Amino acid sequence: MIRLIFFILIFAIFMAFIVLNLEHKTDISFGLITFEDIPVFLSILASFALGMLFAIHLAFSLSRKKKKKAELQDMKAENQAKEKIKKEVSPYGID
Repeated sequence: MIRLIFFILIFAIFMAFIVLNLEHKTDISFGLITFEDIPVFLSILASFALGMLFAIHLAFSLSRKKKKKAELQDMKAENQAKEKIKKEVSPYGID
């Protein structure tokens, strides 16, 4: 219930921001291409969305690296345990 209230509050603030900035326009230039008379809220929304996409990509790639690193450590520990058992059973490598 609290999450729903929080979501509605954030949504209301977001809608108020859009309504209050509908008449505010800006030009956005990407070097060779210039977009004219773009509403300010659209430029902010696009920047936020691109930032979130990059953040999600970064979070997934970091978690994937951590998972691979943990798997490698587990494999090394397992191999070390096997080698230790082999040495204990036959110190000269003879079964």
